[in-house]
Amino acid sequence: MSQPRPTVSAELIWSDGLRLGATSGETALVIDGDSIAGPSPVQLLVMSLAACMGIDVLDILVKGRHGLTGFRTSITAERPPDPPRRLLSATLMFHIHGAVPQPAVERAISLSRDKYCSVWHSLRQDIVLTTSFEILA
Repeated sequence: MSQPRPTVSAELIWSDGLRLGATSGETALVIDGDSIAGPSPVQLLVMSLAACMGIDVLDILVKGRHGLTGFRTSITAERPPDPPRRLLSATLMFHIHGAVPQPAVERAISLSRDKYCSVWHSLRQDIVLTTSFEILA
């Protein structure tokens, strides 16, 4: 895992409608409440959870030299219809390509969930998080 960064800062500037130009360090993107010019805040949150756990799992498998040839993750999150429409549950699927042993994938997912994924540990712990994986040769 890379070294933790002690602080994270960002600046968001309104452009028009529900669009904000966001910058953090050298990175920039558009956040759009209408999900047209860019992802909405909740879409970013869901993507961040998938990316955080995905990067952890990927890093652990690569460092373990398990013959990984491809990697993809997908996520679906459920929200109630009424405000504040917070995340109630998320289902995260890891698609692993290569001769990667099942115990190595299980261990990587467990380490991400229980120790490394700062996004997951920043969310309410009453969110139901389900993970699964498939290994494709």
